[in-house]
Amino acid sequence: MPRASRRRGDAARRHADTVRFVLFEARPVGLEFRQLVRASDLSPSQVRAGLAALKEQAAEKGWPPLTWTREAGYQLGAEQAVLEAYERAVVREKLTEFRRFITGTVVPHAAAHPGDKWIRHIVAQLNSIESTLDLIASS
Repeated sequence: MPRASRRRGDAARRHADTVRFVLFEARPVGLEFRQLVRASDLSPSQVRAGLAALKEQAAEKGWPPLTWTREAGYQLGAEQAVLEAYERAVVREKLTEFRRFITGTVVPHAAAHPGDKWIRHIVAQLNSIESTLDLIASS
């Protein structure tokens, strides 16, 4: 029998419920990770599993999304300015990660095997994705 995802297991759901309760109690302010660990009485790994499960549960159940910023920590809420700032930050972070993957792995692969059909295809697709992320990040 296949093992259930850590985010889908009963323990992760219980941890998500605990994390959600703690974050609702802290509203409108957020909590840093260490504060969340202390307030929830969960271990750091349990809080991480709970945060991951909570993100999925919030999406499935239409709850306010979970956001994180350096200034406020973890928060639950649907305030437009907070959500937009979080989304922009995540897109910029992913764009940086994506560009490092392209320059560190894909470009050397393309240089070593310029006639390879796979690498030509992936370069074209990744350039399109990079362009789209760049537009989102700069808008």
